[in-house]
Amino acid sequence: MCLISLNWRAHARYELVLVANRDEFHHRPTAAADWWADAPDVFGGRDLSQGGGWLAVSRQRRLAAVTNVRRMVQPDANAPSRGALVADFMRSTQSAAEFAKRLRGRADAYAGFNLLLYDGESLLYTTNHDGFHSERLTPGIHAVSNASLDTPWPKLVRLRDRMSSWTEQAQTDDAALFAALADDQIADDAALPDTGVGLELERLLSPAFIRGPQYGTRACSVIALSTDGTLQFSERRFGPGGSALGETRESFSTILRS
Repeated sequence: MCLISLNWRAHARYELVLVANRDEFHHRPTAAADWWADAPDVFGGRDLSQGGGWLAVSRQRRLAAVTNVRRMVQPDANAPSRGALVADFMRSTQSAAEFAKRLRGRADAYAGFNLLLYDGESLLYTTNHDGFHSERLTPGIHAVSNASLDTPWPKLVRLRDRMSSWTEQAQTDDAALFAALADDQIADDAALPDTGVGLELERLLSPAFIRGPQYGTRACSVIALSTDGTLQFSERRFGPGGSALGETRESFSTILRS
């Protein structure tokens, strides 16, 4: 996952609305969003290479999402999969705060990550970028990409602004949210971050929706949790060059685990 924006308790109808783009190499094997065979109450896509996930929800009103932190260092080949953090939280009964607390002592074993955890009551942002940090998010509009929370990269600002506009207009249709995720406008050079990958690659990675032949946006997802506990999960999938591959929509009731 490489770009997320969320509306947390800032909409009259929804407890949480989260939109996300997953950017990945097109050759990496992936399963479309579905109910997990090894965790039947969990719904989301799966990384078939490592067995983890990037975005998942459950009937117990839990959610986890992860993005990578762009670091120009060679990752440890033996490092655990960041996608396992999503899978581990979704299978657990721990609160978001307890899961983050137990993660602190082993967070450095993972390559750089940003992790969002929702346990039905609180929403936490946790990262190992520039040291371990975990915070409970306040109601409002937030966004994260491949740096720290709300770092003003052009694509993050554009997506967050469109989420804010959608919220202010009290919209409920996801068409405008998918349109925001499909934004393939390349940022001006002067606005690009310098993450050490070079100007050409910074340009390629600058839109919300990346249309690369080998690497690009593989999935656009919209999740909406209503105040009555109904959860809607919509996923659109893409291949090289942004070619459409399919769409999944699922709606189900959630209940808080006592």
